[in-house]
Amino acid sequence: MAQKIIIDTDPGVDDAMAIFFALRSPELDVIGLTTIFGNVHTHLATVNALRLLDIAGRPDIPVAHGADDPLAVPFGGPVPFVHGDDGQGNVNLPPSPRKAVNQSAAQFIVEQVMAHPGEITLVPVGPLTNIALALRLEPRIAQHTKQVVLMGGNAIVPGNATPCAEANIHNDPEAADVVFGAPWDVVMVGLDVTHNVYMEADDVAEYARIGNPMTEHVAAILPHYRKYFGDNYGIDGIYVHDSSAIAYLLDPTLFETIRRPVRVDCTHDIGRGKTWPALGERVDAPWQNRPDVTICTKVDSQRLVQLELNRMRGV
Repeated sequence: MAQKIIIDTDPGVDDAMAIFFALRSPELDVIGLTTIFGNVHTHLATVNALRLLDIAGRPDIPVAHGADDPLAVPFGGPVPFVHGDDGQGNVNLPPSPRKAVNQSAAQFIVEQVMAHPGEITLVPVGPLTNIALALRLEPRIAQHTKQVVLMGGNAIVPGNATPCAEANIHNDPEAADVVFGAPWDVVMVGLDVTHNVYMEADDVAEYARIGNPMTEHVAAILPHYRKYFGDNYGIDGIYVHDSSAIAYLLDPTLFETIRRPVRVDCTHDIGRGKTWPALGERVDAPWQNRPDVTICTKVDSQRLVQLELNRMRGV
């Protein structure tokens, strides 16, 4: 039976790739998208989520609008230089005729998890505000969620939003610390692996060659995203962020992992948003009584990229 998942998303070019990857994988049953600020404001994230489902021919999948701001501070703003003003590479799609459900993202998550105890995996690929709000609304979801597989964080490598912090966690450190501290099974697919999953120029070009509505959309939105990586990282391709979380669901053997409790720096100094695993022999006070998190540390990049491309080909 296909694994039920809810993708919490801020689409985003790489979010679009991850959503399509999941929809093309028969092992996964996407039962909903919940939206969050990050790459774009939440309103546009909701608009884009509906558009992407229309492109995929999946208008049956509900979209729930999420939080507009982090738990503790106002949202710092989107990143159009990465994803475009529209979050989709400036292709400026028409709006969907559909609307989001009349339910907040946190309410949707709670309702679905409690209706299907032990069956649903949450896949947040943006800031973790909606997940923290769902825990606040109904703490029992921690016992009834199958797993949380998130894209975010950096254990032993530099950040990408700041030298210390990864973008999703940096956008709401307080929410992230709540999620990492809850008594459930969390997998952190962060920059330790996603900056080692490299889709080369030929791989990127493959999207244009496959020729279905989803890959045609990806091919149209990738040039803006690829320019960001060329200008800022000097690479002729892209790093694969959000799709790496989907890949973990499909084949965890792609990754090497460690298990450690994690704290998030919630100060307002230079370390804000840094994910700190307890890496030594001792577990000092800040990490005590915190659950272990599965932290992805190494990845088979070539196999992961081919898995994603094969799914988009229908293989």
